Order: sequence, then C-alpha cells, then structure tokens
Amino acid sequence: MSRIGKIPVTIPEGVTTTIEGQKVTAKGPKGELSFVLNNEVLIKMEEGNLVIDPRNDTKVARSMWGMSRTMISNVVVGVKDGFEKKLEINGVGYRAAMQGSDLKLTLGFSHDVVFKVPEGISIACPKPTEVVVSGIDKQKVGQAAAKIRSYRPPEPYKGKGVKYADETIFRKEGKKK
Repeated sequence: MSRIGKIPVTIPEGVTTTIEGQKVTAKGPKGELSFVLNNEVLIKMEEGNLVIDPRNDTKVARSMWGMSRTMISNVVVGVKDGFEKKLEINGVGYRAAMQGSDLKLTLGFSHDVVFKVPEGISIACPKPTEVVVSGIDKQKVGQAAAKIRSYRPPEPYKGKGVKYADETIFRKEGKKK
C-alpha cells in the first residue's frame, strides 16, 4: 500500500481543477498546469479533493500510484503558490547579475558564464552572491537551479562555488606539514 497515494489531494481556494480522462488541469492565480496520468491509475473528484487509486494490484500500478499523487499535488501547489530555489555563491570575485533576460555568472573562469533563462522560470539576484529561481513548474525550477549549480559546484576544501541555500558542504582538512 502506498502511504503517499492514500492521501487525497486537497484543492485550495482559488484553484480550479478539471479531469478529462487521464489528464488533470489546474488553474490558479499563478497560471495553468496540466499532468497526464499513467493508465495504471484512476483519478476521481470526491468532496472537493482529488483521489488517486491504482487500477489493479500489480507492482507497476502501485508504484505509479504514489508518484501520480505527488505530481498532481505539485501541479496544484504550483498554480497556487509556485516554487522557489535559492542558490548561494561563495568565493572571492564570484558573483551573479541579471543581464537583460539572461543570468551572467562570474565564477573564476577566464570568461563569464551566461545562462539563458528558460520559459516559465524567473530568476532574481537580490544580492550579487544570491540567486533566486522561481516558477510554477517544480521540475523546471529544480532543473534550472541544478544547471546553474553545475557550472561551479562547491568544493570541499574552501567551500567555493554555487550551492543551494539549505545545502551543507562537508569540509575536508587541507594538507599538513
């Protein structure tokens, strides 16, 4: 039994959902998202909640059950509140700035790294050492933040690089004489 799949997805105020076969569409104050469910699961509306059930008791149906519930929940939360990832830049001379609609990163290379902002994502730099990636699609927000982090991941000796704000870097001790 999926513990996650059993929990119904509650639909908050201001969000409307429609079910057309296996496609679930949610509209909210931030925008509109949709998700197509796998054929192994069923979805129905009960008392203002979305309830997901497996079609049969196979291993594939049970594994799709929890995943489908989480994806529907992410769609509903995305159109209501949106998602956000914060990145921190550590290192002497390392900084970020918006250049038009692109993100310009100075990360100690001989050249500046220019990151083209994907559609549906907004990036802000409140400080030169802080980048905030936000949007309604959780997958796109996470992918954009991971791409920015991949340009210069944090290293374990001095902690220089781009890291998530809530990430802890395990530090190593340097060489001894």
